[in-house]
Amino acid sequence: MKITVWNSAKSRLETIDVEFTDDNTTWFEESEEGKSVQTLTDIDDRLLIKEHGYNYPVLFNDKSRNDIGNNEKAALTLIESRIPGNYIDNN
Repeated sequence: MKITVWNSAKSRLETIDVEFTDDNTTWFEESEEGKSVQTLTDIDDRLLIKEHGYNYPVLFNDKSRNDIGNNEKAALTLIESRIPGNYIDNN
C-alpha cells in the first residue's frame, strides 16, 4: 500500500510502499492520554512510526523496532527528539 510519510532524514513528505504484516509491525491500543503510537513497522532497515491521530507517519532511516525495544514510549521519545515542535500534520 502506498502511503505518505514524513521522512525525518530528508525533512520532507514522501510516498513509500509499505506492507503491514504480523512479522514487520507491532500494533498498540490507543491510550487515554491522547498522544500514543498506533504502529511500529520495520521496512528495509528503517522504522516507520504511526501515531494515533492525524499526523503523518514518521520514517527513521537509522532505527528499527529492536533498536527502541519495540516500546511505545521510546518511539514517542524518538519522534520528539528528532522532529522539532509539531511536525507537519495532514489536517
